Amino acid sequence: MERTENGKIKLHGFNNLTKTLSFNMYDICYAKSVEDRNAYIEYIDEQYNAERLTTILEHVTQIIGATILNTAKQDYYPRGSSVALLISEEGLVQNPGSQLQPDESTRSTPEIILAHLDKSHITVHTYPEYHPDGGVATFRADIDVATCGEISPLNALSYLVQSFDADIMTLDYRVRGFTRKITGEKLFIDHPITSIQNYIPESVRENYQMIDVNVYQENIFHTKGKLKNFDLDNYLFGSSQVDLHPGEVRMITRKIMREMEEIYNGRNMPWVN
Repeated sequence: MERTENGKIKLHGFNNLTKTLSFNMYDICYAKSVEDRNAYIEYIDEQYNAERLTTILEHVTQIIGATILNTAKQDYYPRGSSVALLISEEGLVQNPGSQLQPDESTRSTPEIILAHLDKSHITVHTYPEYHPDGGVATFRADIDVATCGEISPLNALSYLVQSFDADIMTLDYRVRGFTRKITGEKLFIDHPITSIQNYIPESVRENYQMIDVNVYQENIFHTKGKLKNFDLDNYLFGSSQVDLHPGEVRMITRKIMREMEEIYNGRNMPWVN
């Protein structure tokens, strides 16, 4: 097998493999009153507004060694935010003859050639919501990191997991397409991987009940995790356990744990008194 001096496999042209990481996190709480519920939604909207999410994604870009080509961000009414970054494995190449201002070198303009602009991106969308009968409220954030070439989104997974204090998380990683060696032989994956969990620090993994569902022959990897330890005070918004009647503590605990089980297993469960 032909390899370069640094040990890399020699390819015919650009590495066309697309590597996509989808990270979904859920934060769950119990807000006893309508006022507490509304306060929780406002808190989440502020905690994960478009500006802060942009900072997180910019750090992801630095970790994976990519270049930001363009940024779009939006806070929605009444709730939720979105951020999208177009990124490239290579830097910007100035088109000969164009006249750029000093501070224009890091944003896209018609005079700049954008390397692989349509192939690499990072996006995040947030979804705060609450149960129609009150009480349980859930916040979900969906982050997608799609890269093309040698850079890998898995390198930023540890940072992403620790940037969102998730009660439940689901992770999907897939390698699509193929690239060619200089001999013409197709290469459908260019790095060894057995589990997404290998890219999550042990100090984080030990806090979660985690399972894998992988389809190795298709280069599809799925991992999901649920917090092992349950402390009701971590899920109460606007109140604490000492303020509640023991019967109310049991009822709220059942509601929250049921919500977590349903999200973790991806199906509704019957209510048990």
